Amino acid sequence: MTVFYKIVLFVFMLSALANLGAKTAKIVVSKDGTGDFKSIQEAITSLSDSAAVPRIIYIKKGVYKEKVYIEKHNITLEGEDKEGVVITEAIAREVWRCNHSDDWGVATLNIDGNDITLKNLTVVNSFGFEWEKDKTISCANDTGAQQKIITRTGHQMAVRTMAATRFKAINCNFKSYAGDTMSPWNVKSGMYYFKDCTMEGGVDLYCPRGWAYAENCKFIASRGDAAIWHDGSQVQDSKTILNYCSFEGYDGFQLGRYHRDAQFFLLNCNFANNMADKAIYRVETKNVIQWGHRVYYYNCHKVGGDYSWFADNISTAGVSVNPSSIDVKWLFGDRWNPEK
Repeated sequence: MTVFYKIVLFVFMLSALANLGAKTAKIVVSKDGTGDFKSIQEAITSLSDSAAVPRIIYIKKGVYKEKVYIEKHNITLEGEDKEGVVITEAIAREVWRCNHSDDWGVATLNIDGNDITLKNLTVVNSFGFEWEKDKTISCANDTGAQQKIITRTGHQMAVRTMAATRFKAINCNFKSYAGDTMSPWNVKSGMYYFKDCTMEGGVDLYCPRGWAYAENCKFIASRGDAAIWHDGSQVQDSKTILNYCSFEGYDGFQLGRYHRDAQFFLLNCNFANNMADKAIYRVETKNVIQWGHRVYYYNCHKVGGDYSWFADNISTAGVSVNPSSIDVKWLFGDRWNPEK
């Protein structure tokens, strides 16, 4: 064998080894000890800060009573079964913020890493479901009397992202008793994708900031003034798109609201018969709304008859686009393809 062919063979072997090392890592979490770890947090801690390919943490059926922190990148939490894998913790945001300067740790699942994926699992903030009575607590960060009354209906986040982007959830349930159940909050560069998910809670139960796409998702308003909310105040192009989604809730539940610049696109959505006859509205606010009222509908319908305010008006959005072409590519462009 000539020197040339030896070099070629050596390079080929190095390439093969590199590809072998790049294969997706998978570790197993099981409460009964049959996996690599018994807790989700232990599994996350075992990983390096980042990787070129997703690291899969496969979670077997069980109720995992733990607050989870993800500060690493390129991780997939994949449940064995959407209903059978439950991550749950009881946290009231108002209590947390009494002793902490920001929201890091305020949710059941706290995310500050990029390229995080959730599949086939349920995340619950159980505070409101476990609540027994109001209580007054000392609150060092309160600008008032250093006392705060904690009620059942305050912010209760199942998921809260910080500076994270490229976050997606597939076939998952997210649930809390009160508001802000799903809170992906990176208004400058956050990109989020949800498919086949169910989200339930109180006011602003789905409240993304930045760019968000939800497809074939169900939203259940248990209480509160509105189901969905959006903050697009940092970048004029940012928007939330809801395609083939359904909405249901208590009698007279309201669809949505905002108090910062927002941009809603609702396409092919279905509303329950008992939804209030009230359009997505602007809350009275001192915030400067730079880009006006931007709420657009296409082919949306309500059981029992449509309301006039969600009649097709996508032609007023200032974009020359066929509604059928509004997809993840249209939203995220070349920055991200969550369907890969």
